[in-house]
Amino acid sequence: MAFGWIDEQAQLRRRAGLVRTLRPRPADSPLLDLASNDYLGLAHHPAVAEGAAVAARTWGGGSTGSRLVTGTTELHTELERELAEFCAFEAALVFSSGYAANLAAVTALAPHGSLIVSDAGNHASLIDGCRLARGTTQVVPHSDPEAVRKALQTHEDSAATAVVVSDTVFSVDGDAAPLAELAAACREHGAGLLVDDAHGLGVLGDGGRGAPYAAGLAGADDVVVTATLSKSFGSQGGVVLGPARVIDHLVNAARTFIFDTGLAPAAAGAALAALRLLRREPDRAARARAVAAELHARLTAAGHEAVRPDAAVVSVRAPSPEGAVQWAADCRTAGLAVGCFRPPSVPDGISRLRLTARADLSEAQIERAVRVIGETRP
Repeated sequence: MAFGWIDEQAQLRRRAGLVRTLRPRPADSPLLDLASNDYLGLAHHPAVAEGAAVAARTWGGGSTGSRLVTGTTELHTELERELAEFCAFEAALVFSSGYAANLAAVTALAPHGSLIVSDAGNHASLIDGCRLARGTTQVVPHSDPEAVRKALQTHEDSAATAVVVSDTVFSVDGDAAPLAELAAACREHGAGLLVDDAHGLGVLGDGGRGAPYAAGLAGADDVVVTATLSKSFGSQGGVVLGPARVIDHLVNAARTFIFDTGLAPAAAGAALAALRLLRREPDRAARARAVAAELHARLTAAGHEAVRPDAAVVSVRAPSPEGAVQWAADCRTAGLAVGCFRPPSVPDGISRLRLTARADLSEAQIERAVRVIGETRP
């Protein structure tokens, strides 16, 4: 029977307790949300919602085509210009999602014969970009600049290019990559550095300008940054930032740019409004980091095994995949939404709850979250 193997896979998932399900949320959910990636609390901000509404009324419900046909509006170029200026890069290119931005950057910057050195903890979108690229990928241990150096050394005799690919802040435990050390390793061997700042933009750096800015790498001619507009900016879409010649290359070579419908105007309008709001209120970035530090301190004081956050993600270890699922479900019953990460989504096989430290959380909400997590602990 066609697709009969799907039933076998479903049975295996059920036995392993790894079935994923969709859970639609209402607009007026009563849950305290520590599961989303709305780090700055802007997804429901009136200015951001109005930015989306004005853009939809002006440009319509969709961009109507690929960016090279009709999908580039004046709003898109305005967003790109302001993103590049804010993050201190020469140019920017907006995509329909952060996933599409990562696929574009990796595949377009790793031609046939090139070497891609990829961190073992990288996000699935970077991993898929490596799989689709025509270069050869070598996976190195997590956050290990020396392993990166060794990988690049093996490629020194080749005339082909090399690129090192890493998240800036890893989505599972919220730990930051050693960007300065990675950049040094790349420069020793003439390699490019491509980093995904999805969890750093809006949280790290001066006023939320991102992890590369904080590391002194913004604007460098050998550094390319991808990011998403769906986390700190509370909208949708992705962006690649870098030298103008790299951005021009993506316009001509990146398949997820050339053949994908452009980002919807409403999403571009919301992201632009969020960016301008962050520029007016730069303390939101520091507040998100402070909330993460407070959550970590209270959770560890209560006896939980929580990973010290480098940005706005707080990870709490769970006893097992089944225990993590039950813990998250019990938190939800008690009025708290938390993330639940388990195999195969976690590269180390360790299940955990994942908490989002939003800038708009009050002290009372932080206290409530820690109390619920303690009361429902398996």
